[in-house]
Amino acid sequence: MDYRNAGVDVEAGRAFVQTIRGLVDSTRRPEVLGQLGGFSGLFELSGQYQNPVLVSGTDGVGTKLKLAHQCDRHDTVGIDLVAMCVNDVLTCGAEPLFFLDYLATGHLNSDQLTQVVAGIAAGCRQAGCALLGGETAEMPGFYDAGEYDLAGFCVGIVDKSRILDGRQVQVGDRAIALASSGVHSNGFSLVRKILEVSNTALSDRPLGLESPIGDLLLTPTQLYVKPVLAAQKAGLEIHGMAHITGGGLPENLPRALNGGQAIALQPHSWPIPPIFEWIERTGSVPHTDMLNTFNMGVGFVVLVPPAVEAAAIAHFQAHNLPAWSIGEVIEGAGDVVWTADW
Repeated sequence: MDYRNAGVDVEAGRAFVQTIRGLVDSTRRPEVLGQLGGFSGLFELSGQYQNPVLVSGTDGVGTKLKLAHQCDRHDTVGIDLVAMCVNDVLTCGAEPLFFLDYLATGHLNSDQLTQVVAGIAAGCRQAGCALLGGETAEMPGFYDAGEYDLAGFCVGIVDKSRILDGRQVQVGDRAIALASSGVHSNGFSLVRKILEVSNTALSDRPLGLESPIGDLLLTPTQLYVKPVLAAQKAGLEIHGMAHITGGGLPENLPRALNGGQAIALQPHSWPIPPIFEWIERTGSVPHTDMLNTFNMGVGFVVLVPPAVEAAAIAHFQAHNLPAWSIGEVIEGAGDVVWTADW
């Protein structure tokens, strides 16, 4: 017996590292030291920060990976992986610096996993961070044939005086919603159950949807890093930010508030993409559950003073990112208050 007989091909692993080397190099920043293949990744901090604070975040893609396996499409979930991490780090005002991934599979399929890493590299380029390193684990008997799992880890930086932690938010601040690209990477256990019960194939194009449902569901998570950092660099005053992930607006928006505050949101103040209407209708999902599970078309929210509301919307729209004013901060007990019925 040897390692290869047991299901682990060390030579294939080495060849895979060489295959993805160019993808990793495409994300390189000037602060990166060394090359791919070391025991660790090195990143030199520049001197532009007076009191630098490192900010970390980690996440995965969840059961959305099941749909990628079913569709045999692996070029988008890597973007999801990066987006879920860097969008979280962004909320405190940090610039993502570098990203690491953990990729585990039962058998190393180089073509398949190269697509995954290509997506990770694309996400890093969109976020402006370096893919500093990662781990590819071949684990025979642990995953079914053709399946893999992903986890991501991001480190960003922000000057201590510029950290957004809720204390900057004031009653009267306006909530500016930034459009999602679709379902992003949350709620897929419910989505998959609805697909199963309704006997909907991923190649189907149900009435009201412009593309096959598999394509719509695998649309990668929107990255908000560059438009938001550009807004801050341009001097646009932002008091708080929220990444709208699992739990939707009701769970995530209050995380950006100060004590004694709530947020009043106006129903129908933004367009809900057809994919959510299909999920709600096909699964007979109560609208309250939809709001508490999915982003419903709002992937990120920035809280700004009323005086810069119009400028904020114009800025994001100029970056090809639809934006809408959807409510305001009020006095309250850390919750979301709907100003009317849906």
